[in-house]
Amino acid sequence: MITFTSVFCLILAVSCAEIAAGEDECLQTSCSKNGPIIRFPFWLKDSQPSYCGYPGFDLSCTENQQTLLELPISVKLYVKEINYKSQVIHVYDPDRCLPRYLTILNLSSSSFQFNQNRRWEYTFFNCTPRNIYLGYNGYSIPCLGNSTYQIYLIYSSTYLGEMPFSSCTKMFDILSFPYDTVAQNNELLLNWSKPECANCEAQGKNCRLKSNSTSLKTECYPDFEENKGILLFTVVCVVLGGSLLLVIVVLVLYHVYRADKADKENQVKIEKFLEDYRALKPARYTYADIKRITNEFKDKLGQGGYGTVFKGKLSHDIIVAVKILNNSKGNGEEFINEVGTMGRIHHVNVVRLVGYCADGFRRALVYEFLPNESLEKFIFSTKGNKHVLGWEKLLNIALGVAKGIEYLHQGCEQRILHFDIKPHNILLDDNFNPKISDFGLAKLCSKDQSAVSMTACRGTMGYIAPEVFSRNFGNVSCKSDVYSFGMLLLEMVGGRKNIDLEVENTSQIYFPEWIYNHLEQGEELRICIVEKGDSEIAKKLAIVGIWCIQWHPVNRPSMKTVIQMLEGGDNLAIPPNPFSSTTAHRTRTIIHANQPEQKLPVISEV
Repeated sequence: MITFTSVFCLILAVSCAEIAAGEDECLQTSCSKNGPIIRFPFWLKDSQPSYCGYPGFDLSCTENQQTLLELPISVKLYVKEINYKSQVIHVYDPDRCLPRYLTILNLSSSSFQFNQNRRWEYTFFNCTPRNIYLGYNGYSIPCLGNSTYQIYLIYSSTYLGEMPFSSCTKMFDILSFPYDTVAQNNELLLNWSKPECANCEAQGKNCRLKSNSTSLKTECYPDFEENKGILLFTVVCVVLGGSLLLVIVVLVLYHVYRADKADKENQVKIEKFLEDYRALKPARYTYADIKRITNEFKDKLGQGGYGTVFKGKLSHDIIVAVKILNNSKGNGEEFINEVGTMGRIHHVNVVRLVGYCADGFRRALVYEFLPNESLEKFIFSTKGNKHVLGWEKLLNIALGVAKGIEYLHQGCEQRILHFDIKPHNILLDDNFNPKISDFGLAKLCSKDQSAVSMTACRGTMGYIAPEVFSRNFGNVSCKSDVYSFGMLLLEMVGGRKNIDLEVENTSQIYFPEWIYNHLEQGEELRICIVEKGDSEIAKKLAIVGIWCIQWHPVNRPSMKTVIQMLEGGDNLAIPPNPFSSTTAHRTRTIIHANQPEQKLPVISEV
């Protein structure tokens, strides 16, 4: 008995749901929140079946959510308003030039007619003078003219002998067109006579086609009938549900529903992740997800002032690095900056942001895992073997980093300035391919900006460009990243930091200056050379590095030029000496002494 009743209720529920769904298809709709209401005789051909409306009354939605009416001979107008009681539709030209359709607008094969009874005949003239006074005899049509001529129309009944048309050419005549359309230059009122639904609207009822009629006859019906399927299902279930048997059936169905819902939710999560993963879009995780991914933060990879990094797994095949951010900066500016910036980036030399967590005060970033950690680990080796990667690999790494920076500057919709290029932020995959990471200090700007505004210094001591500290050297721009990249190249060449902030004796020679002195004097760089040709690679990296750290931004090459230099031959020109002036020496001393949070005056946007 229980089984039979359960099956019966399920069949009844499915049947009633199908009826309700059929009614829902033809419910009134719209293309946008403030757009005109669309109901019979109109129908939305993008989302409704044709039987929801009357033939010839199909509308569609544009990409910008405007309601579109297409009249014969490809005249496409936007719908401003539909008055169902008076059976009038108000349309307009989105380009504000409705007169351009006057020669092709023919409503004889349309379901609509001109609403205005007041109609005129017009003649169009093409005139070389652009300022002709017509008085009340006609109008100029600015949208049809250009800088060399102007289009005018006059009433055909006007005596041309009195008009200043000596430099004009007659174009064509328009017969019987509404006066208001020409005068307003953009809007048009149309009405329809069939189907006749105004009487239904007057009774507060809706209008529709008769269900079993083949002659397109209409009928009125009350609003509540739209929901008759749902009401029927409710009534039948109430009739059948007066007994304990129905309670048991409902409990069984509820149990099945919960189990099915749980399975579907899990499947949706998996499908959403796979979709986001394929589309390279960062996914949002809860803090519980982060704990599961990191196995309760079991495998710690590193720790710094920004937070702690843990190794995690999204699946058996996908390993990630999860950065748990410190809570000291409650406004989350760097967190929002990094998520917003990295969500736009898809490049082989930029670390991909897989997802993020913003669960209350807990914040985390989920990156692709790079097993070889940072470039800093290899070029600042403490075991004496400073160039374990080999010079050929170092050149490939430098070229990859340059291509990543060039993509940030030119390849994105908006230019991205990183402001923290350094070996610690260059990560290496299992094939030692470089990827730029850590966009917490990045700044977005349009590509046509030659300068950006900054109120505080951004970056790490030793890699910050001079103009960030003193505007005497120029404006802050993408050339600031070029400077940081140059310092990175020189550290790759020397296998040591250019500036050691822990050293108190600042009188020792500045390492980039030491490199320049050797290049200028034609001396070999005293560095580790193993293979034939290593010295040429080291010299190329050093020359490009010195070009990039020129004190004035205007003297530094663009990243595109840097790539060409790295990919080109070995006969690169020795750059000018950036350390010769006393100003450069004094500024270098200031850079060493200043703190990174120094406030700066605002530079106006260009």
